[in-house]
Amino acid sequence: MTASHLSPGADDAPPPISEELRAHFAPLLRGTLLERCGMELLTLDARGGTATMPVEGNLQPAGLLHGGATIALAESIASFAAIVQAREVHGEGAQAVGTSVSALHHRSARSGTVTATCSARHLGRQVASYLVDVHDEAGTLLSTITVSTQLLPPR
Repeated sequence: MTASHLSPGADDAPPPISEELRAHFAPLLRGTLLERCGMELLTLDARGGTATMPVEGNLQPAGLLHGGATIALAESIASFAAIVQAREVHGEGAQAVGTSVSALHHRSARSGTVTATCSARHLGRQVASYLVDVHDEAGTLLSTITVSTQLLPPR
């Protein structure tokens, strides 16, 4: 994908994660925060994706979903989308690293599963940025998070 500035709803939703991407990412997930928090990637391409996480096991002492866990979910799905973008522009072995995360928590959850929906706002050769909305099972918006990433060519 060439450099572009994207507006909300500019493209269709990302497809279910391909077997090729699932196989590529599976070894990277073992023993990570994503695994410990129970995150699951559902859809993914360079334009964005969706991921889920159970609330149970990711609570803060007040019994609410931990804001840091919510941010980790958002940064994770955005980073995976950015890796796909990096591979598209720089080839196999390219990576992406987070450079900025900004979160606004509107509400929290006490139970169930939350879903992060990530949409690209800028896809370039060096930078990709995303907007991530996190909703509860009822569809209530819990958090709005922006994530910027640096795209790195293979070493």
